[in-house]
Amino acid sequence: MTKKALIPALLLLLWSSVVSANRVDERDPATIIEDTTKHLLATLEEHRAEFSDDPTRLQDVVRTDLLPLIDLNYSARLILGKAGRGARPEQLESFSQAMSGVLVNRYADGLLNFRSDEQVQVLPMKGKNSEKLTRVRTRIKLENGGYAPVDYAFHKTEQGWKAFDVTVEGISYVITFRNQISPRVLAEGIDKVTEDIQAGNIKLND
Repeated sequence: MTKKALIPALLLLLWSSVVSANRVDERDPATIIEDTTKHLLATLEEHRAEFSDDPTRLQDVVRTDLLPLIDLNYSARLILGKAGRGARPEQLESFSQAMSGVLVNRYADGLLNFRSDEQVQVLPMKGKNSEKLTRVRTRIKLENGGYAPVDYAFHKTEQGWKAFDVTVEGISYVITFRNQISPRVLAEGIDKVTEDIQAGNIKLND
């Protein structure tokens, strides 16, 4: 795994889940990461050739399993920041779905770079964690033999623990996207930006 492929793959790893959207997830954040990693890597190894031949199949798998684990609307509000103040619920929903679509379609190829021997190691919990914010620290083996630190941010919801951000080597994807999207929303409005994201007219850098 190279650093270039790390963030895309980890975002998809984070956003895949075996939990039904219709029931409460009773697992703690660390267990969610461990279970998801094992499940997804096993699926990749079993169907890697099929996914490589037809990446849309992997996109479909990720898209189907996306919603149970990620708090899309909360993450979207964080990305919008002050620019999202006053946004109607339906506008926020459209924006969050546009963002999830971009990530799924854009990062499926990165997920294929994961190998069974590149396991994510979940580190012992430390620091002050609460239902508002709990961080799961992990590290992943890189192609050069080193390791990259990765933190997952969770908060407690009525459906259980939901992830809303991932930080790779100190770089938060929420902050990265906020810096690119928030100024556009302030200048052009959330509806226009959402339409442009859906149409692929806005290029987001990792």
